[in-house]
Amino acid sequence: MTEIASPHIGSPRILVLGVQPGTPPFRIMEIDGQVVGEARTVVDVLETAAAFGIVVHDLDDPDVVRWVGGDKFTWTPR
Repeated sequence: MTEIASPHIGSPRILVLGVQPGTPPFRIMEIDGQVVGEARTVVDVLETAAAFGIVVHDLDDPDVVRWVGGDKFTWTPR
């Protein structure tokens, strides 16, 4: 009997949620399912990841970072 292969849907360690209104606007970050802070720029995402021992080589890799409500260029409310 052959097994049916199912696609692997990974869960990235870093989750960057949608833009929240504020002065300046920000995005909430989660690492390993825990809220770890706010990011106002992509640099904040990289610095926070590094503080948790995560080196990000590619911000577009969905196995590393999941962007919700926009991508790495989305930093203002729609």
